[in-house]
Amino acid sequence: MEVPVTVQWVRTSWTKRSRGGEAAARRNAVPVGFALPDDAPPLAHVVEIREWEDFTPCDGRAELRHVSTELRRVDGRLRVFPRVMHELPPRPRRPPAVRLVPGQWVRWQLNYRFSSAAGVRDWSYWLDTFNIAFGRVTADVFLGTPDFHVDEQGPVR
Repeated sequence: MEVPVTVQWVRTSWTKRSRGGEAAARRNAVPVGFALPDDAPPLAHVVEIREWEDFTPCDGRAELRHVSTELRRVDGRLRVFPRVMHELPPRPRRPPAVRLVPGQWVRWQLNYRFSSAAGVRDWSYWLDTFNIAFGRVTADVFLGTPDFHVDEQGPVR
């Protein structure tokens, strides 16, 4: 029997308007883990939180292949390694992949900074949080403390 994999992808998006003050406090109060819906696996539970929606979580589902994370089973373990979607902030040296045994989970965080090609729009930012569990889980698994936490956030100025 194959060990199940549960994926939750939390993406928080904002602009310069939320870089300070009350808006930044609301952004910083956004959770990085949510209770799972009953029907998530084998699909990924995707939670999007956007500044222009007052940082109100909106959840949905995605096929695992659409989640920008490499998940590979090797020797009874799950190798987890998120793909970097954009070059800013620079990541000169990435941490190694995490290898989970059944019953473990990882929280991996990456952030990004974007601008429009013509410089017309303000900078915008993303924080991607990948909560990934290997093995059977309860709906509240990602509300707790992970076995591994990889913080790959860089300066976004």
